[in-house]
Amino acid sequence: MVSSSEMPYFVRPSINIADAEKVEIYAKAQAEIDALLQGETHPILKMATINCLLKTHLTYYYWTGFYLVHEEHLIVGPYQGTLGCLHIDFDRGVCGKAAREKMTQIVTDTHALEQGKDHIACDPNSQSEIVVPVFNGKKELIAVFDVDSSEKNSFNHIDQTYSESILNHHFSQE
Repeated sequence: MVSSSEMPYFVRPSINIADAEKVEIYAKAQAEIDALLQGETHPILKMATINCLLKTHLTYYYWTGFYLVHEEHLIVGPYQGTLGCLHIDFDRGVCGKAAREKMTQIVTDTHALEQGKDHIACDPNSQSEIVVPVFNGKKELIAVFDVDSSEKNSFNHIDQTYSESILNHHFSQE
């Protein structure tokens, strides 16, 4: 994939926020997501809505999206931001590791990872990342939720707690 380090005109750079503000914003976003998706069953609609609301509310979300499990690898699903990787093998990158290990991955500095193996640079502006596995009601992995920031150290246990809670509530009931 060819990518440029020039920030696209339609994407805003990330702005990190303090933990107390993070909790407040996540709580508001979660309430909006829950209200909008009440009774909704279509997974793609849920993914698009979660992307939109979290990216709208959280200033450090540069890229947000879902990679869907398809034939033992990941394919890009609903996302917001610059072009995402189209296919990701389970043995490559942070998304692949989250899918393989079925555990949330938090990376404070993506450029410290081995590029091409431990991190796939779909966009060189990505500086930190969180990837959360998404499970259905049968506890089968159906996707991973990937969020990148154009700042280092954007993600922590607060992001993990809220992301896992939102995704579990809206996907593990299926």
